[in-house]
Amino acid sequence: MATVSSSVTRAPRQETSRQEQGAFRNHAPVRRAGFGKTLQIFWNMLFHKPRNTRPAGAIPVQPLTREQLLAAPNHSVFRLGHSTVLLKMRDKFWITDPVFAERASPVQWAGPKRFHQPPISLEALPEIEAVILSHDHYDHLDHQTVLALAGKTRHFLTPLGVGDTLIKWGVPAAKVRQLDWWQGCEVEGIRFIATPSQHFSGRGLFDGNHTLWASWVMIDAATRIFFSGDTGYFDGFKRIGQQYGPFDLTLMETGAYNVEWPHVHMQPEQTLQAHIDLQGRWLLPIHNGTFDLAMHAWHEPFDRILALAWERSITITTPQMGEAFNLAQPQRGGAWWLEVEGASEQAAVESA
Repeated sequence: MATVSSSVTRAPRQETSRQEQGAFRNHAPVRRAGFGKTLQIFWNMLFHKPRNTRPAGAIPVQPLTREQLLAAPNHSVFRLGHSTVLLKMRDKFWITDPVFAERASPVQWAGPKRFHQPPISLEALPEIEAVILSHDHYDHLDHQTVLALAGKTRHFLTPLGVGDTLIKWGVPAAKVRQLDWWQGCEVEGIRFIATPSQHFSGRGLFDGNHTLWASWVMIDAATRIFFSGDTGYFDGFKRIGQQYGPFDLTLMETGAYNVEWPHVHMQPEQTLQAHIDLQGRWLLPIHNGTFDLAMHAWHEPFDRILALAWERSITITTPQMGEAFNLAQPQRGGAWWLEVEGASEQAAVESA
């Protein structure tokens, strides 16, 4: 039977989240784009996108089966797409920000469309011990995915307010645990702490920042994993590293960045520095390779973070979607995105 600690603990000498007039706030002031700038950003995203923001060829995906997952050793990590990562710890499965929808959008007839199918279907997934959610944006929280997982998931761990959305959708309240920054709980012997991130929230025109956003620390005995969620670079990474580091693995946002929104998404140089601040050992870049959410080439986050990691002697892994990464026997993975671009260029030459 699943066990979850009934007590919520808070890290000493750390600040809670802040609310002003019903809206959550980052600790440091974050400059938001005005109405005119926001319109310009949307106009450029809709009508002035470079062609290479989507891959010209097929993204390689290693299909997964339930049997493979059940046979996988503990501390196996599988990227399923974007920020969706499946972890196996203590013979149980844990998943971050699961999005299996065709589009990261409030509707499925418009909006950013997937580059690839998930390596495994929702139906084929084994029972999930806990879903770990970072915030409520559509590329991280999908209504239909949550409903499909609700019957096979024992716990949903969320920042404040996000759990209310799940309950409204029909997830039993007894399965939902909502945490403030620096609060933690224990599930099946694994410690989860909601830690700060620098971002924002909202799923519509009138609910901006009504729910909290967070990163997550996961502690399984001697193994420590950090999940960034979405965030700009801020001094909170150093505080998290000092409080809970070093980390064996950091799952770090690396993609969908732009100079127009520097405070809520990190450039690759900042991702690398955040990993260093956290005292990370292995860096696994996420938030890339699945949806077209910015103006940069789809493969640019991989190119830049890999070059930076090599330059700074940081151990980095870039597994294909569905490819296993195991902390007991870690491997770097290959530069698979180069093959995608190479194949599309070769096809263009042959058709010329």
